[in-house]
Amino acid sequence: MQTINVQIISVKINIQEITPFEAEGAVYHADTCLPLVDAVQRKKLKFKALARHTYPGERLTDDTLGLSSIGYWDANEPQDWGLDWHRNEGIEIHFLESGTMPYSQERKEMELFPNSLTITRPWEVHKVGNPRIGMGKFYWVILDLNVRRPHQKWVWPDWIMLAPNDLERLTAILRQNEKIHWKTDKRIRDCFQRIGAAVDTDNKGSNSSRIRLLINYLLILILDLLNSENVKLNENLIDSSRSVKLFLKELDKNLSDDWTIGQMAQSAGVGLTRFTHHCKRLTNLTPMRYLMIKRIELSKELLIKNPDFSIAEIAFSCGFSTSQYFSTVFKKHEKCTPIEYRETILFHGHSKLVKDLL
Repeated sequence: MQTINVQIISVKINIQEITPFEAEGAVYHADTCLPLVDAVQRKKLKFKALARHTYPGERLTDDTLGLSSIGYWDANEPQDWGLDWHRNEGIEIHFLESGTMPYSQERKEMELFPNSLTITRPWEVHKVGNPRIGMGKFYWVILDLNVRRPHQKWVWPDWIMLAPNDLERLTAILRQNEKIHWKTDKRIRDCFQRIGAAVDTDNKGSNSSRIRLLINYLLILILDLLNSENVKLNENLIDSSRSVKLFLKELDKNLSDDWTIGQMAQSAGVGLTRFTHHCKRLTNLTPMRYLMIKRIELSKELLIKNPDFSIAEIAFSCGFSTSQYFSTVFKKHEKCTPIEYRETILFHGHSKLVKDLL
């Protein structure tokens, strides 16, 4: 492993060549927080964190394995940056102590106010800022539970000390509901303030025991909060079919990848037979047929939106290995060649425009 240390306003950023996380054959790459790093470099806010992998901050020690990042930022002037849509490598708990914060999760936009707490599961996309973050003091804790898909079993760090029944209850509530935001009380605010103090005064792991205890206490407080809310559980949220559904939703953004059915199943985190079964049930298509149709739909969009693109460029952008193969498949599906399709649509569009002008 090669490590490059860069000192930024008392914040050490370790840029590491790390091995991506693998689970059931699927490969997941670590997040980066480049807009945050840039804001710290420009002295736009106070920032303090302990972290590992590509997260910014002083390095965490092995005494807190399973903890990926813990810290806060404190912005007391208008900001010009935000963290766009992303996922984390674990469950992330956010808390806003003061100020306001635009926040979005799973395409649901909201404004966070003091004592707001959010919980993000590894498969849930979220962003902070819309597009800029607000002025406020914002905390986070990211715990890696060795899962990336909803159906996978959560594995808490071995230093989490909740009684088995309590930990089982907490895990069930977090996995089997989709609520994003909670209003907290003074106890949780005090806990995060103590977490901030522990992060501030840590020196190469000197506060590891304190941080472990505070995270355990935080989880107990969160369990109390969730129990008081009478959260309704939905076991369908942890079914493997949901993992396949999420993968199919994400596939639209990765159609140019060189997919095989095996790679698709691995990315969904399920076996080949189960993946094929769920895909057929969800789409009424086999996985490769579904992939092909999605690629054709994308190619039709690109043919019209990018009239200067060659057929080869369209083909490669949609995941076809050659322009000849793309043309053959396209004609089979659309009963015309890509060039004929483009010319027909553009001609009709031009004719309609002329008619409207007249």
